[in-house]
Amino acid sequence: MAKDKAPAIQVKTYASHHVITQPNPLKKVLHRAEDKELDDPIARAEAALAGLSGEFKSWMDTEADRLSKAYAAVLKSGFDDDACEEMFRATHDIKGDAATFGYPAAAEVADSLCRIIEHAPDLEKVPAELFEHHVNAIQAIVHDHTKYDSVTVANELSRRLRRVADDYLIQVNRDRPEHLEAILAPSLVPNDQP
Repeated sequence: MAKDKAPAIQVKTYASHHVITQPNPLKKVLHRAEDKELDDPIARAEAALAGLSGEFKSWMDTEADRLSKAYAAVLKSGFDDDACEEMFRATHDIKGDAATFGYPAAAEVADSLCRIIEHAPDLEKVPAELFEHHVNAIQAIVHDHTKYDSVTVANELSRRLRRVADDYLIQVNRDRPEHLEAILAPSLVPNDQP
Protein backbone atom coordinates (compact mmCIF):
# COMPACT_ATOMS: atom_id res chain seq x y z
CA MET A 1 0.00 0.00 0.00
CA ALA A 2 1.52 3.24 -1.10
CA LYS A 3 1.38 6.20 1.19
CA ASP A 4 -0.18 9.40 -0.05
CA LYS A 5 2.40 12.09 -0.35
CA ALA A 6 1.87 14.76 2.29
CA PRO A 7 1.01 18.18 0.95
CA ALA A 8 3.86 20.60 0.86
CA ILE A 9 4.39 23.34 3.40
CA GLN A 10 2.91 26.62 2.21
CA VAL A 11 4.81 29.84 2.69
CA LYS A 12 3.10 33.17 2.13
CA THR A 13 5.40 36.14 1.94
CA TYR A 14 4.35 39.57 3.09
CA ALA A 15 6.29 42.81 3.22
CA SER A 16 7.24 42.48 6.88
CA HIS A 17 6.89 38.74 7.60
CA HIS A 18 6.28 35.21 6.35
CA VAL A 19 3.39 32.91 7.30
CA ILE A 20 4.26 29.25 7.19
CA THR A 21 1.32 26.83 7.11
CA GLN A 22 2.07 23.21 7.73
CA PRO A 23 -0.40 20.68 6.35
CA ASN A 24 -2.30 18.47 8.79
CA PRO A 25 -2.07 14.88 7.57
CA LEU A 26 -4.49 13.77 10.30
CA LYS A 27 -7.27 15.91 8.91
CA LYS A 28 -8.39 13.02 6.69
CA VAL A 29 -8.82 10.63 9.62
CA LEU A 30 -10.44 13.08 12.04
CA HIS A 31 -14.07 12.35 12.83
CA ARG A 32 -16.28 15.05 14.29
CA ALA A 33 -18.59 13.66 16.97
CA GLU A 34 -22.20 14.69 17.17
CA ASP A 35 -23.32 16.24 20.46
CA LYS A 36 -25.22 13.06 21.28
CA GLU A 37 -22.01 11.01 20.80
CA LEU A 38 -19.92 13.10 23.21
CA ASP A 39 -18.56 11.19 26.20
CA ASP A 40 -18.71 12.86 29.60
CA PRO A 41 -16.10 11.14 31.77
CA ILE A 42 -17.15 13.11 34.85
CA ALA A 43 -20.74 11.95 34.50
CA ARG A 44 -19.51 8.37 34.03
CA ALA A 45 -17.34 8.64 37.16
CA GLU A 46 -20.22 10.09 39.19
CA ALA A 47 -22.49 7.29 38.01
CA ALA A 48 -19.86 4.71 38.96
CA LEU A 49 -19.48 6.30 42.40
CA ALA A 50 -23.25 6.31 42.87
CA GLY A 51 -23.29 2.61 41.96
CA LEU A 52 -20.64 1.90 44.58
CA SER A 53 -22.09 4.13 47.29
CA GLY A 54 -23.86 1.20 48.90
CA GLU A 55 -20.43 -0.27 49.65
CA PHE A 56 -19.05 2.86 51.34
CA LYS A 57 -20.39 2.01 54.80
CA SER A 58 -18.81 -1.45 54.82
CA TRP A 59 -15.52 -0.06 53.47
CA MET A 60 -15.41 2.56 56.21
CA ASP A 61 -16.26 -0.08 58.83
CA THR A 62 -13.33 -2.14 57.56
CA GLU A 63 -10.97 0.85 57.68
CA ALA A 64 -12.12 1.81 61.19
CA ASP A 65 -11.63 -1.78 62.38
CA ARG A 66 -8.16 -1.81 60.86
CA LEU A 67 -7.30 1.34 62.82
CA SER A 68 -8.65 -0.18 66.04
CA LYS A 69 -6.51 -3.29 65.54
CA ALA A 70 -3.45 -1.19 64.82
CA TYR A 71 -4.05 0.87 67.95
CA ALA A 72 -4.55 -2.32 70.00
CA ALA A 73 -1.17 -3.56 68.71
CA VAL A 74 0.42 -0.28 69.82
CA LEU A 75 -1.14 -0.64 73.26
CA LYS A 76 0.15 -4.20 73.50
CA SER A 77 3.70 -3.79 72.20
CA GLY A 78 4.33 -0.05 72.24
CA PHE A 79 5.38 2.09 69.32
CA ASP A 80 7.72 -0.33 67.63
CA ASP A 81 8.36 0.36 63.95
CA ASP A 82 5.82 -2.14 62.60
CA ALA A 83 2.98 -1.15 64.94
CA CYS A 84 3.59 2.56 64.38
CA GLU A 85 3.75 2.09 60.61
CA GLU A 86 0.49 0.12 60.52
CA MET A 87 -1.28 2.67 62.71
CA PHE A 88 -0.09 5.49 60.48
CA ARG A 89 -1.12 3.67 57.28
CA ALA A 90 -4.57 2.83 58.66
CA THR A 91 -5.05 6.44 59.78
CA HIS A 92 -3.74 7.82 56.50
CA ASP A 93 -6.09 5.59 54.48
CA ILE A 94 -9.05 6.85 56.48
CA LYS A 95 -7.85 10.42 55.98
CA GLY A 96 -7.79 9.87 52.22
CA ASP A 97 -10.96 7.82 51.80
CA ALA A 98 -13.40 9.10 54.39
CA ALA A 99 -14.47 12.32 52.66
CA THR A 100 -15.07 10.47 49.39
CA PHE A 101 -17.11 7.85 51.22
CA GLY A 102 -19.25 10.51 52.91
CA TYR A 103 -17.46 10.78 56.27
CA PRO A 104 -15.68 14.16 56.16
CA ALA A 105 -15.51 14.48 59.96
CA ALA A 106 -13.68 11.13 60.15
CA ALA A 107 -11.22 12.42 57.55
CA GLU A 108 -10.52 15.47 59.71
CA VAL A 109 -9.96 13.38 62.85
CA ALA A 110 -7.69 11.03 60.89
CA ASP A 111 -5.75 14.03 59.57
CA SER A 112 -5.25 15.24 63.13
CA LEU A 113 -4.03 11.78 64.23
CA CYS A 114 -1.67 11.55 61.23
CA ARG A 115 -0.19 14.90 62.26
CA ILE A 116 0.45 13.63 65.78
CA ILE A 117 2.18 10.49 64.47
CA GLU A 118 4.24 12.50 61.99
CA HIS A 119 5.27 15.40 64.17
CA ALA A 120 5.47 14.21 67.78
CA PRO A 121 9.16 13.94 68.66
CA ASP A 122 8.55 10.86 70.85
CA LEU A 123 5.31 8.93 70.41
CA GLU A 124 5.81 7.18 73.76
CA LYS A 125 5.48 10.58 75.49
CA VAL A 126 2.25 11.58 73.73
CA PRO A 127 -0.60 11.37 76.26
CA ALA A 128 -2.38 8.06 75.68
CA GLU A 129 -5.73 9.85 75.89
CA LEU A 130 -4.89 11.86 72.79
CA PHE A 131 -4.53 8.68 70.72
CA GLU A 132 -7.51 7.05 72.39
CA HIS A 133 -9.81 10.03 71.78
CA HIS A 134 -8.86 10.15 68.09
CA VAL A 135 -9.40 6.41 67.54
CA ASN A 136 -12.68 6.44 69.48
CA ALA A 137 -13.88 9.51 67.59
CA ILE A 138 -13.27 7.83 64.24
CA GLN A 139 -15.11 4.72 65.46
CA ALA A 140 -18.06 6.81 66.67
CA ILE A 141 -18.24 8.88 63.49
CA VAL A 142 -18.20 5.79 61.27
CA HIS A 143 -20.71 3.81 63.33
CA ASP A 144 -23.16 6.65 64.15
CA HIS A 145 -22.93 8.50 60.85
CA THR A 146 -26.57 8.02 59.86
CA LYS A 147 -28.06 10.18 62.60
CA TYR A 148 -28.42 13.87 61.72
CA ASP A 149 -27.49 15.14 65.16
CA SER A 150 -24.42 12.90 65.19
CA VAL A 151 -23.05 14.73 62.14
CA THR A 152 -23.09 18.03 64.05
CA VAL A 153 -21.46 16.40 67.06
CA ALA A 154 -18.84 14.73 64.83
CA ASN A 155 -17.93 18.04 63.21
CA GLU A 156 -17.52 19.74 66.58
CA LEU A 157 -15.55 16.78 67.93
CA SER A 158 -13.18 16.81 64.96
CA ARG A 159 -12.55 20.56 65.38
CA ARG A 160 -11.83 20.19 69.09
CA LEU A 161 -9.53 17.21 68.63
CA ARG A 162 -7.60 19.08 65.96
CA ARG A 163 -7.21 22.07 68.27
CA VAL A 164 -6.00 19.90 71.18
CA ALA A 165 -3.61 17.98 68.91
CA ASP A 166 -2.23 21.19 67.41
CA ASP A 167 -1.74 22.73 70.85
CA TYR A 168 0.15 19.64 71.96
CA LEU A 169 2.30 19.52 68.82
CA ILE A 170 3.14 23.23 69.03
CA GLN A 171 4.23 22.76 72.64
CA VAL A 172 6.47 19.71 72.02
CA ASN A 173 7.92 21.10 68.80
CA ARG A 174 8.71 24.61 70.01
CA ASP A 175 12.43 23.90 69.37
CA ARG A 176 11.84 22.27 65.97
CA PRO A 177 10.86 25.03 63.52
CA GLU A 178 10.68 22.70 60.52
CA HIS A 179 7.85 20.82 62.24
CA LEU A 180 6.14 23.96 63.50
CA GLU A 181 5.76 25.21 59.94
CA ALA A 182 3.94 22.01 58.95
CA ILE A 183 1.82 22.01 62.10
CA LEU A 184 0.67 25.58 61.62
CA ALA A 185 -0.19 25.03 57.94
CA PRO A 186 -3.90 24.64 57.13
CA SER A 187 -5.27 21.16 56.59
CA LEU A 188 -5.51 19.74 53.08
CA VAL A 189 -8.36 17.39 53.99
CA PRO A 190 -11.59 18.10 52.10
CA ASN A 191 -14.09 19.78 54.36
CA ASP A 192 -17.83 20.38 54.03
CA GLN A 193 -17.84 22.84 56.92
CA PRO A 194 -17.78 26.63 56.50
